[in-house]
Amino acid sequence: MSIWQAIILAIVEGITEFLPVSSTGHMIIASSFMGISHLEFTKMFTVNIQFGAILSVLVLYWKRFFQTTDFYFKLFVAFLPAAVIGFLLNDFIDAMLENVVVVAVSLLVGGIILIFIDRIANDNTREREISYFDALKIGFFQCIAMIPGVSRSASTIIGGMLQGLSRKQAAEFSFFLAVPTMAAAGGYKLLKTYDTIQAEDIKVLLIGNAVAFVVAMLAIKFFISFLTKYGFKVFGYYRIILGLILLGLLASGYKLDVV
Repeated sequence: MSIWQAIILAIVEGITEFLPVSSTGHMIIASSFMGISHLEFTKMFTVNIQFGAILSVLVLYWKRFFQTTDFYFKLFVAFLPAAVIGFLLNDFIDAMLENVVVVAVSLLVGGIILIFIDRIANDNTREREISYFDALKIGFFQCIAMIPGVSRSASTIIGGMLQGLSRKQAAEFSFFLAVPTMAAAGGYKLLKTYDTIQAEDIKVLLIGNAVAFVVAMLAIKFFISFLTKYGFKVFGYYRIILGLILLGLLASGYKLDVV
């Protein structure tokens, strides 16, 4: 992977990580068009580049992380389902990371669900305390995002709203939950592949994470404002259009870098 390819993937990650459009799906699409999706380093890069996105949450919401221990216990409860299921299904998830067909179908179906949720959602909901049971249920919703193209952000925000949280409150809890979830996923992937990393790879990873950090900060600020005013509809239509384009390309025989 060249530095320019890493920068492109980092920009894609930073823009899409906290939007309900699937950052993993978009990075699979981008890496497939660049012909590098089959590389083992690419799989590791697309996971570890999330460290930059995590840092953007910590910087933007640093005051929120200096709360009571109850805040951290609830994040831990929400994180547990993904930790257990992700560990058990790690090899299966890795195999799906090369499959653009899975991404295309997930984008399409997820877009339809987002539009449906947007129509039935009542954003007059007043913010309330998130219970441990709420956190656990949101954690199980997050597990759906292990399917490439589903979107961790979308699944957790929808899970929060179905528990009666407002759009903004559900979105912010999704950001907070991303920190332990992505840190664990990135750390686990790094631990499994550290012996294959070369000196040049370290430079690529550092540059990628720096770019993802800056872009993700801008994306978070945009998303909260946009979601509060306009909801999910635009993101739903975007997912449907992109999913249909991908399925059309694949059906027409267009060759992507997939297994």
